[in-house]
Amino acid sequence: MTPVLGSISLSLALGVAFISILLFSLFLKKSDYRFFIAGWRATVVVSALTILATLILLYELLLSNFDISYVAHYTSLETPTFYKITALWAGQSGSLLFWLFILSVYTLIVLYQYRNSYSKLMPWIIIVLVFVQIFFLILVNIVENPFMPTDADFVVINGNGLNPLLQNLTMAIHPPTLYLGYVGFTIPFAFAIAALVTKETGSVWIRSIRRWTLIAWLFQSGGIILGGWWAYQELGWGGYWAWDPVENASFMPWLTGTAFLHSIIIQEKKGLLKTWNMVLILVTFTLCIFGTFLTRSGVMSSVHAFAVSNLGPIFIVFIVIILVICIYLIISRLPYLKSEKRIESFTSRESGFLLNNVIFITICFAVFWGTIFPVLSEAVSGDKITVGAPFFNRVNIPIGLMLLFFTGVGPLLAWRRTSKDAFIRNFSIPIISGIAIFIVCLIFGIRNTTLISFPLTAFVFTAILIEFQRGINSRVTRFDESFLKALQTLIARNRSRYGGYIAHLGIVFMFIGFSGQAFDTELEFALKKGDSKIFDGYSFELVSIDPVERPNHIAWIAGINVWNLEKHLVTTLYPEKRVYFHLDPNPEKRQPHSELDIHTTIYKDIYSIFSGVDIEKQIAYLKIMINRLVYWVWFGGYVLIIGTMISLWPAKEY
Repeated sequence: MTPVLGSISLSLALGVAFISILLFSLFLKKSDYRFFIAGWRATVVVSALTILATLILLYELLLSNFDISYVAHYTSLETPTFYKITALWAGQSGSLLFWLFILSVYTLIVLYQYRNSYSKLMPWIIIVLVFVQIFFLILVNIVENPFMPTDADFVVINGNGLNPLLQNLTMAIHPPTLYLGYVGFTIPFAFAIAALVTKETGSVWIRSIRRWTLIAWLFQSGGIILGGWWAYQELGWGGYWAWDPVENASFMPWLTGTAFLHSIIIQEKKGLLKTWNMVLILVTFTLCIFGTFLTRSGVMSSVHAFAVSNLGPIFIVFIVIILVICIYLIISRLPYLKSEKRIESFTSRESGFLLNNVIFITICFAVFWGTIFPVLSEAVSGDKITVGAPFFNRVNIPIGLMLLFFTGVGPLLAWRRTSKDAFIRNFSIPIISGIAIFIVCLIFGIRNTTLISFPLTAFVFTAILIEFQRGINSRVTRFDESFLKALQTLIARNRSRYGGYIAHLGIVFMFIGFSGQAFDTELEFALKKGDSKIFDGYSFELVSIDPVERPNHIAWIAGINVWNLEKHLVTTLYPEKRVYFHLDPNPEKRQPHSELDIHTTIYKDIYSIFSGVDIEKQIAYLKIMINRLVYWVWFGGYVLIIGTMISLWPAKEY
């Protein structure tokens, strides 16, 4: 009975959503406030029914009700309870319902947060939100119903279980975080459409959505970083970014969203870039839907993607509808999007922001083209062409280094125009620090792109520190504060500015980690128990191979002592070779999986993979990688998140 209630909830939600649109249409036509109240309440009902359906599916997953096809496919009796919860977004239909669940929660927040505000914008904001809800409600009602009964003429006593790659704490957190980012961009999109329809294209809608955009961007950033961490910890190839189509799908809206966050500062302060901002947020939301399409349509092969389905054409139609509406509104409202002023000088901070944005969009276009070109090529010529990491690296590394440079340039430029004296005064120390690091790199024989990236990180790091130093010195001089007190007050009084600088520092640290890939090494070898292998300044000694049986798998654990050349024990690594469903009589259901072990320092990671085992001969087949500076990627991610949270934190009254 409970699964039926879930299906009924989704069906009712779809019907009430159409009623909500009708009520708001009547309000806009007749200006009768009773229609607005009725539409508002109908939207609350739509969101509440969607949330109820999601909770019902979660309950069935925890209950292991294998009469539901989704539950049978993504859980089993042996699946730990925690991973039964994460199975909610592990499959196609469940993830679509989860997408809709987050949108419904966001919609309820908007409804109650702005119930007494923006009387002219609100009907259109709610219409856009319900329009997006209707699309996903159609998917989960008609195409991918998560409550579909199991298609079997016998009683299913156990399910397939969750993919071993997904039985990982990071993977449990990564999809919800990324979804919160994807779905979060729906709110600023709705405000933008409402502003265009009502011709209220001033700064009101920008101020309204700045915090929403920052929240969505924060979750999108966190989701991408967690995805990289999961790939590094779980997939066993030693990297964290492979330019996979689904990775690219999450990266593209992040790029345009970042550009939007920068340029709305210009519109708020100077009344510039109105058209640019409107286009950016519309494109960002469209790319979020496009990314959802890539993940679920089956047009791309990816370890992150869901199974092949018939969702692709429906998503394409929805994307086309969005694009047609957006293009029409932008063209028809161009007279209302004219900026009050113009950029006065190439050496102004406004110009620096604009150049930054152009670089973001250039990277986004390069990623988009590289991602979609194989599909277009196969559709036109029938030939399957692969565009891999070498293309993306060759195109995007130079552009990325240019972006890093302008990250440091921006804070050093003045608003309107930077005088010659100010230019020399502001740029001297950062340029000197960059040159100094360049010379050090030459001395140590560092070449290739790292010869550019390390000096650039020094330049940007110094430029940001100078901004903090100036503010701190000013407070110390004027108010006789201590260094720490001045720093605390400086950030508290202007959270947006200095939180942004801290986020930029995070990007600098991440670039240091990216640069370390140029020095990575790896070796695959077989090692008998008691023997050792020397590689890249370390000796790897296999001391044990121990079998351990756990509730849903059996594991062979290799104990590897790692010694340096001075015969000091550095660490002991314990990578595992697992077989899930090892007790299943059907060999095809048994799932082998390698669980890594990594020893991390700020300089390098010793990354171990247990790829195979010969129990009789006590031989382990291993792959060892020495990955340089990876720590700084994750540390930079933490700093980026902290800086964004500071920007989001409500300003303190003084």
